[in-house]
Amino acid sequence: MTGPSTPHGDVIVHVFGRTDVGRTREHNEDTFIVADLTTMNASLQPEVRTHKAGTRGTLFMVADGMGGAAAGEVASAMATEVVLAEMDKRWRTTPEHDPELFAHALRIATEVANTRIHAYAQAHPENRGMGTTATIAGFLHDTLYVCQVGDSRAYLVRDGVCSQITKDQSLMQKLVEAGELTAEEAEVSERRNIILQALGPEPIVKVDLTSQQVKQGDVLVLCSDGLSGQVRAREIADVVRAESDLVQVCKKLIDLANEAGGPDNITVVAARFEGGGLPPQAEQPAHRVYRGSQQQRSTIPLDRSSVPALAAMDPSEMPTLETEVVTPRSTPAVDPGAATLEVTPRDKAPAVDPSAETVEVSPRDVAAGPVKVGVGGPAGEGPGKGTVEIAPARGRAPQPAKPAAKVDTNYLRFIFGGIAVLVLVVYLILYRKG
Repeated sequence: MTGPSTPHGDVIVHVFGRTDVGRTREHNEDTFIVADLTTMNASLQPEVRTHKAGTRGTLFMVADGMGGAAAGEVASAMATEVVLAEMDKRWRTTPEHDPELFAHALRIATEVANTRIHAYAQAHPENRGMGTTATIAGFLHDTLYVCQVGDSRAYLVRDGVCSQITKDQSLMQKLVEAGELTAEEAEVSERRNIILQALGPEPIVKVDLTSQQVKQGDVLVLCSDGLSGQVRAREIADVVRAESDLVQVCKKLIDLANEAGGPDNITVVAARFEGGGLPPQAEQPAHRVYRGSQQQRSTIPLDRSSVPALAAMDPSEMPTLETEVVTPRSTPAVDPGAATLEVTPRDKAPAVDPSAETVEVSPRDVAAGPVKVGVGGPAGEGPGKGTVEIAPARGRAPQPAKPAAKVDTNYLRFIFGGIAVLVLVVYLILYRKG
C-alpha cells in the first residue's frame, strides 16, 4: 500500500489490525484498538486506515486478557477503553503539544487502566484475578512511545529486518537475561507463558516505557503471544517485505500462527509510516527506556527512616524513590524496613518464584499519607500477608522520654587510663623491634 504524495513535513500512517480465536480456544480474549487521536476516531474506517498524522498523534494497542470464563474478555476490553478515554482527557484536550507530556499521558493511562481493572475484580469476586497484558504504542511527530505490561510484543521492521522493541515481562525473559537459558531454549520452554506482571491482578503496576525514532518506510507490528509464540521475527520480516498491503500482512501472519497449531488467540496490528516529515535515517531499533526530565532525577532507596526527611522536602527537589519488589511466597517473615510486593505469574501457567523487580513509589504519595505495598488478600479482607505500610512520621503519638542514665566518672577515668597504657606498651614494643 502506498500513500498519496505529501508535502514536505507531513507524515502518513497506514494501519490495519486483525484478531483471530485460533485453533484451540473457544472464545477470543484478545482486544486491539487503533485511533487517530487528533480526530478521536477509533476504528478501521478508511479515514483511519490511511491518515495524516495530526498534532495529537496516533494510538495503537494490543491487549491479551486472562482470568477464566469471560473475565479475560472483560479485562482486555476495559484496558483499551480506559486507555483511549484517558488519552482523550489527559492529552487530546490539553493545550500543550509537548512529546514529554504525551509519553507521560501514555504511562498514566496505563496505570489508570490497571487501577480500574483491579477495582472491578475486587467488586466482582467471580472475576477476582482477572487481568490483561498491554502493549500500547503512541506515535507523535517522528517517535514511537511504547508502554509495556506483560508479554505481548512490539516489533519494528526496517529494511527487511524485524527487531523486537519491547521486553517481555516474563519468567523466560528473566532467565535469558540471567544467562540461565538461551533465547532459543526460552522459545520452546513449557514455562514460556508465565508472566510476571499484568494489568489488574495487583493494585500497583510498573510500566516499562520506551521510545523509538521512526524513519521513512518503517513498519510497526504489535501482537499478542498467540502470534509471537508461534511465528519467529524473521518470518514476520519476510511477510512484511513481501506484502505492501497491510490487510494481507495481518492475514498472512495469523495464517502462519494457525498453521503452527494456533494454540492461543492471535492478534496483529501493523502500521507503516511514510512521508517527508520522517527522517531518511534513524537510530537502530532496540529496547530503549524513555527518560523524560522527571525520570532523569537521581534515585535513592526507600526505607522507614527516610520518610520523615522526604516529607519535609520541597516536591521539586525530591528524588525518585524506589522500593525492592520481592515475592513473600516463600519467605517466613516480612522485613519491616522494606516494602514488598508479590509478582503473580499468569493464571494459565504453574506458579513460580519470579525474579526481583522494582516498583516506583511517588514521594508526593508518601508525603500525602500512608502508602501500602503488598499482596492483596481475599475479597473484602483488604491487603493480605506481606503488606508493608510506608507512612510519614507525622501524626504519630509522642513516645515518653526515657530518663538519662547516670555515668560513673571514676569508672570512665579508669577505662581511658587503661587504654592509654595499652597503647604506650604497644608503641614501645614496636619501637624496640624497629
